[in-house]
Amino acid sequence: MLTAGAALTAAEGPFRQALPGYAFSFPRDHFSHDDYRTEWWYYTGHLTSSGKEYGYELTFFRSGLAENRANPSRWAAKNLYLAHFAVSDIARKSFRYFERIGRAGVGQAGAGSEQLRVWVGDWELSGDGATARLKARDDGFGMDLTLTAQKPPAIHGANGVSQKGEGRGRASHYYSCTRLKTEGTMTVAGAALPVTGSSWMDHEFGSTELAPDQVGWDWFSLQLEDGNDLMLYMIRKKDGQPDPYSAGTWVSTDGTTTHLRQSDFSVDVLERWTSPHSQGVYPMKWRLRVPKLGLEAVITPAFPDQELITTQSTQVTYWEGAAHVDGTLSGRSLKGKAYVEMTGYAGPFRKRL
Repeated sequence: MLTAGAALTAAEGPFRQALPGYAFSFPRDHFSHDDYRTEWWYYTGHLTSSGKEYGYELTFFRSGLAENRANPSRWAAKNLYLAHFAVSDIARKSFRYFERIGRAGVGQAGAGSEQLRVWVGDWELSGDGATARLKARDDGFGMDLTLTAQKPPAIHGANGVSQKGEGRGRASHYYSCTRLKTEGTMTVAGAALPVTGSSWMDHEFGSTELAPDQVGWDWFSLQLEDGNDLMLYMIRKKDGQPDPYSAGTWVSTDGTTTHLRQSDFSVDVLERWTSPHSQGVYPMKWRLRVPKLGLEAVITPAFPDQELITTQSTQVTYWEGAAHVDGTLSGRSLKGKAYVEMTGYAGPFRKRL
C-alpha cells in the first residue's frame, strides 16, 4: 500500500504516480506532497456583507521542476508556485482577478511539507486543516478570512485515487472540505467589508496530464441549503462527450460520502455564452440529474463574465464563477449555491493535472 513518503521507483521517473491503495492521513495530507509533480489547494466561497453577495476564488498551485530534483543546492528551485485570486461582486455583476508566480529556493514562494502553509509573496494559506486562514490583496481588492471545517474531509474516487482516464497513474489523489464556515474581511474596490459565509476547499495532487483525446473538464461544487453537498466533474473528449472516468461524490449532512460514476448522473447544457475576451463559447446554465439520489437541479451562474485569462502564471484560460441552484431532492424543493469551473473551451487544456 502506498503512503506519503514512500520511496519512488525508478520506473516512475522523478515523480510518484497517483496509484490505487493510497491511504489518506490527516492532518498530514493537508500539507505539500513534493513527490508528485502537480498539486493545488483550491478555495472558493460565497460571502455576504450587509445583504450584498460576493463570490471568491483563491488557488495555490505547485508545479515540480524535474530538471532540478537532483540539484543539492538550497538555491535550486525544485518547485514553481502560482496563484489566482478572484472576486465576483454579484450585485454589480463585476469580476476581477489577479495572478502571481514565484520560485521556491529564494523565499518568493513555498509550501510546507510538515505544516499547512502555502504562499506566493504576501498571498498565503495557513492553518491546521480543521481551520485555515486565507490572505490576498491586489489593486484595491483583498481578503483576510478564517475558515472552520463543518465536516470531515471527503475523499473522492475509489481505493485512494480519483481516476481521470485509462492507464497507470492517469489519476490524482483528491479530497475536499465541502463545508467551511467563513468570516473575516473582504476588500472590494478599496472598501473593507466584514463578511460571513461558506467556503469549499479542494486539494489534489498527482503527476499526469489529460489523455490526447481529452480536451478539458467541467467541475461543479454544490452546497445545498439542507446541508448536503455535491462534487461532480465531467472530463470532455474531443467529440464533446463525457469521458467514462467522469465522476462525483455526494457528501451528506453528517459527512458520509457516496461515490458517483459517470453513469449515475447527467448534465444538460441549457444556455451558452461567448466570451468577448477569449472568444471561447462556454455553457452558461445546466440541468443536473442524479436519479439514484432523487436529485434534479438547475445551476445558473450569477452572471456570465467570470473568465480568467492567466497569461502571467498558468497560461490557461478558464471560467470559474459563482452560481446558484434551484431544484428538488426526493420531491422536496431546495436551493443552494455553487461554484463552476470550465476548462478547454478557449482551446484544448494541455497542462498537467
